[in-house]
Amino acid sequence: MAKLILTQEVTGLGAAGDVVDVKDGYARNYLLPQGYAMAWTKGGEKDVERLRAARRAREIETVEEARAAAEKLQSAQVTIPVKVGENGRLFGTVGPAHVAQAVESAGLGSIDKRTVEIPQRIKALGEYTATVKLHADVTASLDLQVVAEK
Repeated sequence: MAKLILTQEVTGLGAAGDVVDVKDGYARNYLLPQGYAMAWTKGGEKDVERLRAARRAREIETVEEARAAAEKLQSAQVTIPVKVGENGRLFGTVGPAHVAQAVESAGLGSIDKRTVEIPQRIKALGEYTATVKLHADVTASLDLQVVAEK
């Protein structure tokens, strides 16, 4: 088993600043190369506190604020304009950063791209659904409309 410090949220494992025990292969082949975690050391406790402080600064303070933000996000449909080629295929894919930017452009508030989960890769125009984790207890479903840029 490998002891790691998560540098960002990993679904089903923990949030940034959490110290976790995972199997060696999972650590070596996924978490460490992707930058989701770093090796735990005794000196790493300072890093843990720094990561937790950064997470607290990004988090919505109360559950009530998170629920209000979730209602606002769920009631709206966010449009993401993208460059397209022939047959409506995108140049690249739409990722969490694009979603976070579109939410802010739509005037729905600011969300952290690390809290956005897209279940499938968005490679074509159409309607999609993303999940936004606003608080430890509150998640919001977000309707996305990917359209051709004018």
